[in-house]
Amino acid sequence: MAVTRSPLAPRRFPKLPAIAGLSFATAACGIKYKGRTDVCLMVLDPGSTVAGVLTRSKTASAPVEWCRAQLPHGRARAIIVNSGNANAFTGKTGETSVRRVVDAVAAGLGCRPQDVLAASTGVIGQPLPTEKVLKTVAGLPAKLLADDWKGAAAAIMTTDTYPKGAVRRTEIGGKPVTIAGIAKGSGMIAPDMATMLSFAFTDARLPSEVLQTLLRQAVDKSFNCITVDGDTSTSDTLLLGATGKARHPRISEARDPRLAAFREALEDLLRDLAQQVVRDGEGASKFITINVRGAASRNAARRVGLAIANSPLVKTAIAGEDANWGRIVMAVGKAGERADRDRLSIAIGGVRVAERGEVVPGYDEAPVAEHMKGSDIDIDVDLGIGRGKATVWTCDLTHGYISINADYRS
Repeated sequence: MAVTRSPLAPRRFPKLPAIAGLSFATAACGIKYKGRTDVCLMVLDPGSTVAGVLTRSKTASAPVEWCRAQLPHGRARAIIVNSGNANAFTGKTGETSVRRVVDAVAAGLGCRPQDVLAASTGVIGQPLPTEKVLKTVAGLPAKLLADDWKGAAAAIMTTDTYPKGAVRRTEIGGKPVTIAGIAKGSGMIAPDMATMLSFAFTDARLPSEVLQTLLRQAVDKSFNCITVDGDTSTSDTLLLGATGKARHPRISEARDPRLAAFREALEDLLRDLAQQVVRDGEGASKFITINVRGAASRNAARRVGLAIANSPLVKTAIAGEDANWGRIVMAVGKAGERADRDRLSIAIGGVRVAERGEVVPGYDEAPVAEHMKGSDIDIDVDLGIGRGKATVWTCDLTHGYISINADYRS
């Protein structure tokens, strides 16, 4: 399927540095796509710790269930990923496929199977071509490279139009630390405690329990604040590995004040990746930021924001560059959170359009209509009943979304 690079894409893939104790290998297996890589192996040095968040979907894929069982161990030597087939809703056959692939990776690296994590993305309900994958996996250890971030990011793509990566340099206890990561995602995007597929790594030396706490907090402010189409994937997996090569003071608790800069950098990195996913939303032509404040709580503000972001009527109005703010009023009202007509105010592109239960007196739609012609759309909602606030990111809904998904299996 031919794809055109999203008009919202960044100019180029960022230059990501090698992280000590981490290497990559990719290959073309021909699972679904011809002429492109679709298998990626990420290898960490012995002693590396890992944390992860996974989809809450009740029809989670076999690789997700494998990760769910292994993550409590807190250690990882490798992550094996394939694109083109989700290995979801494939029954016992899917479970057997994961175990065979994991065993093969473990044998090739000389580690335990429980130290190998797995992720798959692609079509649901079709058995993984296990023999093809096993044949490809056998040759990956000999191809490992220290800095092939772009190759890894490309190998995990499905309907994505560009590879996604980000890096942040920070410190712990005054010592330099690096965090870098990649992500894939374009459609079936409404994360619930996880992301589509994303893999981040750091040279920090942190226990898995600390990593897990930091990761959950960061995901809550990044990937759990985006949506493309309101659909949560069966395969959502976000893994964070730490190789322990940085020479910073020993950390034993997530509350340690020396982690402040690292925590901020991790949140910023994941926010960057999450927003890149939205900018690559299937058929997207506009990136939308929705700021909600004055809600009863932060979670309430986010739910209101997501109600607006997931509204087909709001999204199509923005695609059509129609300043129809009444659809935003509708979405606020259906969110199920506390709202008061006479306290609600709405602004688009910084222009107040409605407040105190009605349109702003003397409202001039011209500047709002002009804002709607741009590629970045800002919506501000104040519920006026509390201190809760949140920001949600989404994209518009165009005919391109229909075309991509109608042809996805062909």
